[in-house]
Amino acid sequence: MGIMKLMDTQRQIESDFKDAMRSGDDMRKRTYRMVLSAIKLAEIDKGKSLEEPDVLVILQKEIKSRRESIADAERADRADIVAEAKAEINILEAYLPQPLTQDEIEAMANEAVAEVGATSSKEMGMVMKVLMPRVQRRADGSLASQIVRQLLADE
Repeated sequence: MGIMKLMDTQRQIESDFKDAMRSGDDMRKRTYRMVLSAIKLAEIDKGKSLEEPDVLVILQKEIKSRRESIADAERADRADIVAEAKAEINILEAYLPQPLTQDEIEAMANEAVAEVGATSSKEMGMVMKVLMPRVQRRADGSLASQIVRQLLADE
């Protein structure tokens, strides 16, 4: 999304919401409305406008919530709810930074291991402390720890 560089995520969602309203796209309209409501609620709780990282955290929570809905809907054999939640996830994921590939995570983990000077799995905590802020919001923490564990096992 080239536009994202020029505009913060919240403003982009607000703009896309207006476009969805004009075009009559109910799925997008409903999804954007829910996210903007969650952002507004967080702003009220904090008593100030949210920073970009806070907005991304809300997007991730909304996606996680929909994934949980999918699991519940599958157990209830509700394909309609599953399809709707998947469509909402696709809409929301477009606003998140591109996830890191396994190779990129491994390269970053190698850098963190070298920085810390870790030589055994006993130092995994120190490596993760360096690595996690770098991969934040772009990689699953459990995947990152699995990669670090493998790297330190080879040492």
